[in-house]
Amino acid sequence: MDNIYNSVIEALIFSSDEPISSSELTKAIKGIDGEDVQISEEEIENCVNELNASYIEKGIAFQIVKIAGGYLFATKPEYAKYVGFLSSEKSKRRLSQAALETLAIIAYKQPITKPELETIRGVNSDYILQTLLEKNLIAISGRAETIGRPLLYNTTTEFLKYFGLNQINDLPKPREIEEIMKDEDFLEQKQKIMMNMIEENVEKETETESNGNDEIE
Repeated sequence: MDNIYNSVIEALIFSSDEPISSSELTKAIKGIDGEDVQISEEEIENCVNELNASYIEKGIAFQIVKIAGGYLFATKPEYAKYVGFLSSEKSKRRLSQAALETLAIIAYKQPITKPELETIRGVNSDYILQTLLEKNLIAISGRAETIGRPLLYNTTTEFLKYFGLNQINDLPKPREIEEIMKDEDFLEQKQKIMMNMIEENVEKETETESNGNDEIE
């Protein structure tokens, strides 16, 4: 493939808010330059690799990553703590500790039934499951061949996007999670996020009290 398409592919990925697949990139190029243009998935991947190599050579702070089967621009890992400091995770749909715990169990044990999930967690999970379903982070994938035929739950493509994964096999292994939990940068970011959450809760409580006083008056 002619290197002229490097810039075209770069522009298409840059303009997309969601991971854009090889087929979507091919469709866009053929839609403008004609159906006779020959572009394979391997050539697109090579193009992305060339672009990333040029970013490294120039010391650019971002790269193209493969997430949920598509390509997306992302800040390099070494700059994550600076970006995280500004955003404080507000740009993400924040999940509660219980929701994250439930989601982790589903991700590693899928497909899993509600009774199996509740046996592991030790508490009722009706509300959490409904929340995760509404956020499209999990989906019902069928029924188990056991008594009562309970529903089976799996993670979704939206789950991959949320956590920046290309496929479910990219989930960190238990040993890797232990290492991450001990990392100083992780602990620092966790503390900042917790402080932000405490401040937000205080603000909400203050607003509630203020509104209550207004009603009394």
